[in-house]
Amino acid sequence: MKEFTYVITDTEGIHARPAGELVKAAKNYSSTIKIAKDGKSGDCKKIFGIMGLGVKNGNEVTITVEGEDEEAAFEGIMKFMQENL
Repeated sequence: MKEFTYVITDTEGIHARPAGELVKAAKNYSSTIKIAKDGKSGDCKKIFGIMGLGVKNGNEVTITVEGEDEEAAFEGIMKFMQENL
């Protein structure tokens, strides 16, 4: 299992459009990818799991990746977060 923390810099936080993009990015990998904030977590492959966290600008989230392609998923999702959120 690999994990990293990231502080959201998008002024709108994670709203519908970036949440949908994150789901698309996560579905490229077979690994389980979760996002967590304030003790709650959601599946990055399900938009409601992400939206339910109510992530705002400045919030810190933790992304965990576990599975057979976790190295590629870890790198891909970290790059996505840095470029989009």
